[in-house]
Amino acid sequence: MNLVPSLQQYFSFDQFRPGQEQTIQQLLSGHSSLAIFPTGSGKSLCYQLTATHLPNLTLVVSPLLALMKDQLAFLKSKGINAASIDSSLTPEENQQVMADVRSGKIKILMISVERFKNERFRQFINSVAISMLVVDEAHCISEWGHNFRPDYLKLPQYQQELNIPLVLLLTATATKKVKRDMCQKFSIAQQHVVQTGFYRANLDLNIVPVSSQKKDATLKQIITQQNGTGIVYVTLQQTAQTVADYLTATGLKAVAYHAGFDSDTRKNIQTQFMNGAYDVVVATIAFGMGIDKSDIRYVIHYDLPKSIENYSQEIGRAGRDGAPSNCFVLANLDGINTVENFVYGDTPELSGIQAVIHNIQTEMQNGQWETQLIPLSNASNIRQLALKTLLVQLEMMGAIKPMYSYFAEFKIKLLKDKHALLSGFNEERQIFLNQIFEHTQFKKVWGALNFDSLYQAYGCDRNRVIAALEYLSEKNLIELETKGMTEVYQVNQSVISPTSLNPAELAHNLFDYFSQKEVSEIHRIAALVRFFELDSCLSWNLSRYFDDQAAPQQCGHCSVCRAQVAKLAYSTTPHWPQDDFLLRNIHSMKAELADKKGMKVEDISAGLVTRFLTGISVPVFARTQLRKMDGFASCEHLRYQDVFEKVTKLLS
Repeated sequence: MNLVPSLQQYFSFDQFRPGQEQTIQQLLSGHSSLAIFPTGSGKSLCYQLTATHLPNLTLVVSPLLALMKDQLAFLKSKGINAASIDSSLTPEENQQVMADVRSGKIKILMISVERFKNERFRQFINSVAISMLVVDEAHCISEWGHNFRPDYLKLPQYQQELNIPLVLLLTATATKKVKRDMCQKFSIAQQHVVQTGFYRANLDLNIVPVSSQKKDATLKQIITQQNGTGIVYVTLQQTAQTVADYLTATGLKAVAYHAGFDSDTRKNIQTQFMNGAYDVVVATIAFGMGIDKSDIRYVIHYDLPKSIENYSQEIGRAGRDGAPSNCFVLANLDGINTVENFVYGDTPELSGIQAVIHNIQTEMQNGQWETQLIPLSNASNIRQLALKTLLVQLEMMGAIKPMYSYFAEFKIKLLKDKHALLSGFNEERQIFLNQIFEHTQFKKVWGALNFDSLYQAYGCDRNRVIAALEYLSEKNLIELETKGMTEVYQVNQSVISPTSLNPAELAHNLFDYFSQKEVSEIHRIAALVRFFELDSCLSWNLSRYFDDQAAPQQCGHCSVCRAQVAKLAYSTTPHWPQDDFLLRNIHSMKAELADKKGMKVEDISAGLVTRFLTGISVPVFARTQLRKMDGFASCEHLRYQDVFEKVTKLLS
């Protein structure tokens, strides 16, 4: 098929970029594909143009709302009907999108992966014919990828349930292991993997060893030597504001950007940056994935990135127009502990894993277990992301099987007199709808539907009730609110039951899994430091890391090729608090937990104490006053493993 006329018609381009045409031809021939292109190389066009040739809906899973909004604005400018269903929509906007999708008006629908857990969304999407599933940032599906998201593991299952014949996976960063993992999960043949060269000839890579005391002055000096606009990446929200204030005080047009700002503020900063109102944005990694600004001339890492993959993605935002652009890392070892602490904070303790399994044993009824994420996170003291990973691992081990999810609470507000509303339906439906309203406990305006009493009185299927409520809402006859997402699992009682001995072994297997993942992530950080200290070409080594063998062995535009081999060091020797200070605060922390949470002092682990001293937030700290105590974060400048060893010694 000659695709150039379509390319000209929709996008006003005369030719494809490398890899685009091959990917689109494969898809239109019915072959699911994996496309690995560098950041800014036009991955999105692969699904956008394909969607215009497919008969039914293209469903795009994207990890960031900002990314969705930017792509929707682009598609609208090209006359391609696209929409998203997301948390920013009003009920009326949501209903309009669903109506447009049902009618076939919308060709591309964008959602987050979490949307599949929404009972109302699944009720809707099951009734829609879908031609293609697109997974953006697809490396998130791999446990060996740098941004693993457990909900992504469910996507192959959703594809099968929705009978979607075609899949396109898109990513900029995938090692050989991650590529293999992605293809296996979606049955993509090796010949349908399209990987263009990773090497970027226009990016000049510089590792600049500098002490923390000299960072600001070095940053200012580098920026004043650059032309055009740039991004400075930092690890913490507080640092973003401090550095932006410093740069502003020196006369630069700088602004901070981080996830702590509300969505309107973030959107405003993005828009102003795109329009050239700022010289530089000082940002956490929350900034960038939705930014399609082609003339960013420099990217500076004020703090160490989280991994080689993160580094690659972030520098990839520079020079998308192909013009020379500079990338700098202000490198020392001071921030290693901060990056590592993110990893340790997401590793559940054995006691937390045991608490989840105990909850399944004691709460299941008739072989089924229902749970809500936030209460379970609080009860087990496991962060929500790690808890999602734990539940997915229990699935993969055959202990539980997801059945469905539902909202615990449906609230109804009548927008029309009940009798007038009912009069628009035939007799059978009037009786059915009246039963729904009879079993809704109205308090003034809003009412809560009691599904149990409705079922006992009328025996109707829950799905039919929800479909009816959605229809009434779509027709503006009622307003509908839902709360309390509840997951329902089938429990494999040969693995988990009140009398089975297997749960103890299961808990240890899960703890081993998380421990291995922790080790893997810590090794990933060590690999980053080794990369920055290499004595051979940085561009070549970066390309090899991502399985691109075509890059030149000496690029001539990195600090190593200029004979500037970096050696990273601590700015100052890390300072330890006195032992008596640590012991006093450890005992105070334990006493507080015993008093507020009823925990036994002897059950408070060295790991939990270490999290307290290093300032790692876990649910139990958020629900007590521990974060206000003197000892909290008193060792945040030290490495977790060193503090853990110290705590173990002090408590022995």
